[in-house]
Amino acid sequence: MKNVFVAGHRGMVGAAIVRQLEKQDGINIITRTRSQLDLTQQSEVMAFFSENKIDEVYLAAAKVGGIHANNTFPADFIYENLMIESNIIYSAHSNDVQKLLFLGSSCIYPKLAPQPMTEEALLTNKLEETNEPYAVAKIAGIKLCESYNRQYGRDYRSVMPTNLYGPNDNFHPENSHVIPALLRRFHEAAQRGDETVTAWGSGKPMREFLHVDDMASACLHIMGLKQSVYGANTQPMLSHINVGTGEDCTIKELVETVAEVTGFNGEIFWDTSKPDGAPRKLMDVSRLHSLGWRHGVELKEGLNDTYEWFLDNQESFRA
Repeated sequence: MKNVFVAGHRGMVGAAIVRQLEKQDGINIITRTRSQLDLTQQSEVMAFFSENKIDEVYLAAAKVGGIHANNTFPADFIYENLMIESNIIYSAHSNDVQKLLFLGSSCIYPKLAPQPMTEEALLTNKLEETNEPYAVAKIAGIKLCESYNRQYGRDYRSVMPTNLYGPNDNFHPENSHVIPALLRRFHEAAQRGDETVTAWGSGKPMREFLHVDDMASACLHIMGLKQSVYGANTQPMLSHINVGTGEDCTIKELVETVAEVTGFNGEIFWDTSKPDGAPRKLMDVSRLHSLGWRHGVELKEGLNDTYEWFLDNQESFRA
């Protein structure tokens, strides 16, 4: 029986990883809630690893949020994420855990990185200012994994997901990401019978979205690769792998699909006085494809799935 610790199992990605692991035989999934284990406290994390014989770690725990949250609480984002990943990676190494998978974010790449963004774009230019502290923490996590691999021969891997969505997402009216925010806004507009919904910008920017169940599937696939295969496709100081669909859509296409999924039949007004953001953010996933994994959930299917989950859980999102 293999003991696998999923850090952050109540989050969107962690919960999806647990669902995937539950389908496999011979795995004992170990989880802890925040009240049971404070991942920002080194002594607690070290004691946890000492008391449990853990074979593998999926490091999906993180403090996450949208642009507003990142811009408002930069100290919280950099401190908590640095502490969580440092404590887990150090404690795993200290207790002879050989395999670990760290989950990063596409915001590690420069604000003006060439499109689509390749793994080699890391640390080549300035980061997006609004979430720079969070991005720096995630880059530190990658470098922690690489450093333990280089110095101690560990097998600590890193994956960089594109924009994720799906069950267990955050549907808070102010702090959520674009898909849950749109699903909630259009749902509420449809319920009220509104004739119009206002969307920000021109709708022309292009974005890539990956369903969280696909992300979890990719995590298990990458974790399951032989070291000889993983190592042959990475470098000691450039070891992370992008995870995405390799496909994008315009924000206008996304908004129109959300309107269809939620049953909103009114008009969509585009407020072009609002900023568009970067014209395009797409991940280069050719390395992942060469390793034998491709996404399976198309956007409309994923939006339907996410909306159904929202409807089943909307009482918990009452503002």
